[in-house]
Amino acid sequence: MKFYARRLAFYAITLWVAISLNFLLPRLMPGNPADVLIAKLQQRGEVPLSTINNIQLMLGGDKDLSLWDQYWGYWGRLLSGDLGISFSKFPAPVTELIGAALPWTIVLVGLATIISFVIGVGVGAWVGWKRGTWVDNLVPATTILQSVPYFWLALVLIAVFSVGLGIFPIIGGYDVFEFPDGPELSWAFAGSALYHGILPAITIVLGSVGGWLLGMRNMMVSTLAEDYIVTAKAKGLKPRRILTAYATRNAAIPSIAGFAISLGFIVAGSIVMEQVFTYPGIGKLMFTAVQNNDYALMQGVFLVITLAVLAANFIMDLVYGFIDPRARHNV
Repeated sequence: MKFYARRLAFYAITLWVAISLNFLLPRLMPGNPADVLIAKLQQRGEVPLSTINNIQLMLGGDKDLSLWDQYWGYWGRLLSGDLGISFSKFPAPVTELIGAALPWTIVLVGLATIISFVIGVGVGAWVGWKRGTWVDNLVPATTILQSVPYFWLALVLIAVFSVGLGIFPIIGGYDVFEFPDGPELSWAFAGSALYHGILPAITIVLGSVGGWLLGMRNMMVSTLAEDYIVTAKAKGLKPRRILTAYATRNAAIPSIAGFAISLGFIVAGSIVMEQVFTYPGIGKLMFTAVQNNDYALMQGVFLVITLAVLAANFIMDLVYGFIDPRARHNV
């Protein structure tokens, strides 16, 4: 019980620090969203003083308060579920923008991460089992793909399959001409979203499968040298049983831990990939917020990412403490 209490206290403190940094970092950046919006309006003509006062009240109303008062006000709004009004998507609330972008990222990046994990661990176990043969050539091939920058790989895929062959669309999460009113619950829209998500998903899988494959292959080589594997072979067990029940099951434990942590980062999306494909996910939303000094939107996105990562790590700690008693005594 002490183990779980210590882990809970640790993550509670970590959450407080993360939220505090989330409050401070945007305020340390140059610029003010209210001043930017007023400047844009002034380019079109004279802006009434009443309009300027309203904009400052909505987007910069707390700038005259002390940093401490702003901090407590931020906590009060946060606990009430108010993440503020977005400047770049004015006057949309931040919660609505995040709620609209989050499903796109979870479905695309989540499925792509699961696919790359399954392929990487499965092929990695096979490569480790057949070490020293021609299948070892898969390791450098996938490692090279992992080292390629995301944006370059995405642009190559677009040039080949979208521009050259015309198989997949170039940008977007769905066909905006077929669905001009936005997303809807229908099989036609689901098919359009799936069609537009294939190329971005391939980009994520190709860019991440090499890490899972290399890690699993190395763990398999290490596991196959253990005494219980030698004993299983001496008993005359079938190679398939040794591979699945003894070697792969134990070698996959570190990969499963890494997969659980990577699930937390799914919410962050893939900023470069979503920007290249103009995909309507959290990554693109974050890029828009940073580009426009949208404090409220930045804070909301960072908060969601922080909560997801901390939750994934916390759940993984609890699972490890349950399946491995040594973890409860060593921490």
